[in-house]
Amino acid sequence: MKKRNNKKKSSQSTFSRLSVFQNQKYKLKRKCPLSGKDGPVIDYKNIKLLKRYVSENGKILPSRITSVSQKKQRELSLSIKRARNLALI
Repeated sequence: MKKRNNKKKSSQSTFSRLSVFQNQKYKLKRKCPLSGKDGPVIDYKNIKLLKRYVSENGKILPSRITSVSQKKQRELSLSIKRARNLALI
C-alpha cells in the first residue's frame, strides 16, 4: 500500500499570492492635458472644453479619471460652476 502525505504543499497558487494592495510595477502616470505650452486656456466661455470634463449627469469628473493636475482641476471646477450659473452648460 502507498502512504499518503497529509502535509500541505509549500507552493501556493499564483492567485492566492497576489494582493490587492501590491504596487503596480507598470502603472504609468499620465501627463496633465491642460498643462504645458500647447495646453488650452481654461475659461468659463469655452464650453467645448468644459463639456469634456463633465459627466452625462452634469457632475464634474474627478482628476484621477481625467488625469488633470490639482491646480488645473481647481480652475476647471471653478469655470464649470461659473458656466452653470450663467446657464451656458
